[in-house]
Amino acid sequence: MLEQLEPKAVFSYFEKICSIPHGSGNIQGISNYLAEFAKDRNLEYIQDELYNVIIKKEASRGYENKEPVILQGHMDMVAVKKPGCSKNLLTDPLDVKTEGDFIYAKETSLGGDDGIAVAYALALLDSKEIPHPPLEVVITVEEEVGMEGALAIDLSSLKGKRLLNIDSEKEGELTVSCAGGIRINGLLPVQRADIPEGFRRVEITLTGLMGGHSGVEIHKNRGNANILMGRILQALSERMDIRLAALEGGTKDNAIPRESVAAVFFSRDESVIFEKTLREIEKKLKEDYGKTDKELRIVFEESNKQPDQKALEETSTEKIIKLLCTVPNGVQSMSQKLEGLVETSLNLGIMLLKEEEFSTAFSLRSSVVSRKEALRDQVTDILHSVGATCCFSGDYPAWEYKEESPLRDTFIRVYEEMYGKKPAVLSVHAGLECGILAGKIKDLDSISFGPNMENIHTTEEKLSISSTKRVWEFLLELLKAL
Repeated sequence: MLEQLEPKAVFSYFEKICSIPHGSGNIQGISNYLAEFAKDRNLEYIQDELYNVIIKKEASRGYENKEPVILQGHMDMVAVKKPGCSKNLLTDPLDVKTEGDFIYAKETSLGGDDGIAVAYALALLDSKEIPHPPLEVVITVEEEVGMEGALAIDLSSLKGKRLLNIDSEKEGELTVSCAGGIRINGLLPVQRADIPEGFRRVEITLTGLMGGHSGVEIHKNRGNANILMGRILQALSERMDIRLAALEGGTKDNAIPRESVAAVFFSRDESVIFEKTLREIEKKLKEDYGKTDKELRIVFEESNKQPDQKALEETSTEKIIKLLCTVPNGVQSMSQKLEGLVETSLNLGIMLLKEEEFSTAFSLRSSVVSRKEALRDQVTDILHSVGATCCFSGDYPAWEYKEESPLRDTFIRVYEEMYGKKPAVLSVHAGLECGILAGKIKDLDSISFGPNMENIHTTEEKLSISSTKRVWEFLLELLKAL
């Protein structure tokens, strides 16, 4: 599909990457491909136990005395698919398509975040013609689930002090700092009981929401399907006796969930109240999210999925509803230093009701350590108040702004020479690996940039073809300048 696009080498490698399943937690195949790539070209490489890969290439002629440049990105993607899509994202390649100026994947996420960084790096490593200083390419694993690869990788073999992170989603923007984050996992024990006579089981689906990246798009105030399902269940429980049988929503803690499904039991005598309540809460939600989630809707149907005729007993149902309705969600505070920048946010990305437990996974982000800790403690207290336990993972530091950055200055100069204007220099609420890597390399000078992408972490993800080409051309000029 992409063989006619320019630059051919970049898009050829990007399509190859899309043919290898590489969702977070399923990265051995792509890691082995990268190792074989280096081996076939007699390039020095390291593949560690976590499957992080480092590939080194000597400088081109005339650049032997230049300082090395580190190119960095991550090999894992947020692998999600539309409801009803039959593709197995653990084993099947993506169906890559083009439409106008964009590349997308049919019914799934594309993985431009961060497959395009890997494609750029492979095209550079494979070329015998592009002038460049010594290259040290660092491709990490599990960035999307807590930056575990960056946290564990050994960078002691690197000589470079200048890092180009290609993990941003808007051309013309230079990212120079970002938020830190942590994942919070909650586990609530639940009890099940026999269903009272005369109860019917109905499955409720909240669907049609936009979803999105819980860092990049959290400020857009899109509906979180898990949180809104809590409002639906609360509205029902205020008017009638309901018992939860099933509850599920979201697949990634760092993606805003776009759909949630609940199965409830209630008395057949209250069917009219049930349907009226759902229509009323649907109307309220559409009023609240009419601009951000225009396709929001609630659908319900009677379900015969009653293998054991048991549902949660009343107390367990109440605890789950209380948790969903009291936990914070979305933007919690804005930066006092940078106008328009989200400082702290929370996203309930995953919830799942099993036979004896209800699990939740939150992504918490903040550029201020004290705010991150305070929100972590608040969520912990809410979980404990309903009898849930919690644990933390993927705690990564914020990437702090450097007052002096020769690399930033060079980027701005080259950009201005090529385009006749300065790039936007900004901080982002999304997490980047630069802060972690800076803790491993003394005096590391880092910047982040990339081509235009839309709706990353969702099935609506798109990568701009023309922007990919322009950023490639800019990258080559930047390497010359370095």
